[in-house]
Amino acid sequence: MKFPTRMYLCGELREAATTLPVENPATEQHVVTVATAAGDEVRQALHCARDAFPTWSRTSIAERQAWMRKLRAEVIANEDYLRLCIHHEMGKSWASTQEDFDSLRNSLAFYAEEIARLHDYGLADRAGTHCHRMVHEPAGVAVAFLAWNFPLLNLAFKIGPAMAAGCPIIIRPSNDTPISAYAVGELCHRIGLPKGVVQIIATASHEDADMLSASTIPAVLTLIGSTETGRHIMRTGATSIKKYSMELGGNAPALVFDDADVDQAVATLCGVKFSNAGQICVSPNRVFVHRRVLDSFTAKAVAHAKGATVGWDREADITTGPLINRKAFLRNKTLVDDAVEKGARLLAGGDRPASLSRGHYLAPTVLADVDDRMKVYRQESFGPIISIIPFDDDTPLAEMANDCEEGGLTAYVFTRDLARAEHYAGLLRYGEIQINGVKYDIDLPHGGIGQSGIGHDCSALALHDYLVLKRVTRALPSVSASGDMA
Repeated sequence: MKFPTRMYLCGELREAATTLPVENPATEQHVVTVATAAGDEVRQALHCARDAFPTWSRTSIAERQAWMRKLRAEVIANEDYLRLCIHHEMGKSWASTQEDFDSLRNSLAFYAEEIARLHDYGLADRAGTHCHRMVHEPAGVAVAFLAWNFPLLNLAFKIGPAMAAGCPIIIRPSNDTPISAYAVGELCHRIGLPKGVVQIIATASHEDADMLSASTIPAVLTLIGSTETGRHIMRTGATSIKKYSMELGGNAPALVFDDADVDQAVATLCGVKFSNAGQICVSPNRVFVHRRVLDSFTAKAVAHAKGATVGWDREADITTGPLINRKAFLRNKTLVDDAVEKGARLLAGGDRPASLSRGHYLAPTVLADVDDRMKVYRQESFGPIISIIPFDDDTPLAEMANDCEEGGLTAYVFTRDLARAEHYAGLLRYGEIQINGVKYDIDLPHGGIGQSGIGHDCSALALHDYLVLKRVTRALPSVSASGDMA
């Protein structure tokens, strides 16, 4: 298969002097070398987006919808191609590439409809002398920095609301996974999308990436990534006043109470933790389990881990794929080793599966007796590691769950007691509380609080990250006491 290599810059597919090799983490083999933007090319992308804004922002909603539906049709017609790009650049199982693809298809449809449901609104005037209305307008040029864990899903969460809102967007994919994003650039070029409305460029250096955020052209900087990266982008973006929309992950806790459906809890938590090799921002990192169900939960989690199918094969029913690179593998291995040295029990996994000699694989791992002295308790692993922490009736559970320097994105609660579930939903300082299961979709808000982000991906709320409000006030004609116009 021939993978895309050209960036989509100012309405054209471009080769470049600077390039970036992409490796399949499942095989450690070279996949393709892609063009990257540097220096003048980055500036050209910014200027092209700036020049596109006056026209695109004033384009009618109906015309924007037409372009989005045209792109969506092209996406659907190229499903296999797009999914193969992800399959090779990330080493994802074939089945799990479906979520990425569906997210792009659904985002383009949802936001094409949602923008038409967004209405300006009036304000009452206390004195009755004026009328007022609040008007939504496009914020300006947007720059999106994407993480590698869901290459098309992350792109989908940005391209849909930006296009619908009337904001030209420059998408900078991760250097680990630029291939599927470049494939979307090919589709934008194929349908003849107006120049500068969408641009997709990778950058080989941090300096070139920083040019995008440091420029005074963007009005919106949006990111899916780590808290550290979010802080960096805000620092470099401080050259001008900008809007920020950031989904930054967090050290997610899960609370499993003694009345929980243990089978349901294990299936949910292991499902989120072992799929995509745990490289999911909402993966449960610290699993607090009541001692009365601790043995049952632990045994079932171990069985789940040992029963997982690890590897990379389009035809096989793969549970867990590779970590994105060797650095990620070594980081997770260090977390496991540190925990064991400090007293945790390693019950499953902890190293490369014996059956796999190549690829950045960590076998699904279960650690018991984890405590707050261990790095795996304090740091988001972003790997397939379940860390089990026992608790009792008198444990300050909410305080421990909220003890998270990285902020709060998602927390899980498993209990049959609805009052208890709602009690902890109120105590937990996380942007999303998942009770007795997990659900995400394009129409459901996704966002954290504190160090886990600003704004939202998905739902109508995401549109507001790309819009500004303007007040239009008009004086009413004065009226005399007799009712005649003055």
